[in-house]
Amino acid sequence: MIDTEVQIAAEVILSGGSILYPTDTIWGIGCDATNRESVQNIYQIKQRDDRKSMLVLLDGHTMLEEYLSIIPPIALDVINKAERPTTIIYPGARNLANNLLGPDGSIGLRLPSDPFCKTLIRTTGLPIVSASATVSGKQSPGTFHQIPTSRQNQVDYVVNWRQNETKASIPSVIIKLEKDGTLTTLRS
Repeated sequence: MIDTEVQIAAEVILSGGSILYPTDTIWGIGCDATNRESVQNIYQIKQRDDRKSMLVLLDGHTMLEEYLSIIPPIALDVINKAERPTTIIYPGARNLANNLLGPDGSIGLRLPSDPFCKTLIRTTGLPIVSASATVSGKQSPGTFHQIPTSRQNQVDYVVNWRQNETKASIPSVIIKLEKDGTLTTLRS
């Protein structure tokens, strides 16, 4: 079943659409992170100011190199030692939709461990936006059943995978990496 769901979600993303999907943290709304129009649609769904960036999921170190100008060794240390899913906000993003980046050109990236996410990224060959399945500023739903039907109806496809889980998920740790190599924990 996961293969079927990945295939359907991949087709939606490759055609410029949006999906509601499970990640290694909370349920997310996603799209092709290189497609400006798709990203703008996510901002509209979330009712989010497009000057606030959203995070992106990548599959491994090779993809990091494709979407960042420089990857400081300390970032790889953080990734390799992280005990929980960790998003790092990097300076010097590239090759992503420009409306996805922070005003300073930064971007939050995470390498998920979730099999659905990893397979979806590999299948599409694209970085995938992962914005919480809520209106901007509201608490993220811990389970699929906490996502209002009205929200589900705003995306092009709702992934039929892990919808029956009852254990509440939590968002990722967020660490900001400055140009000078300084790390600041923004959410633990």
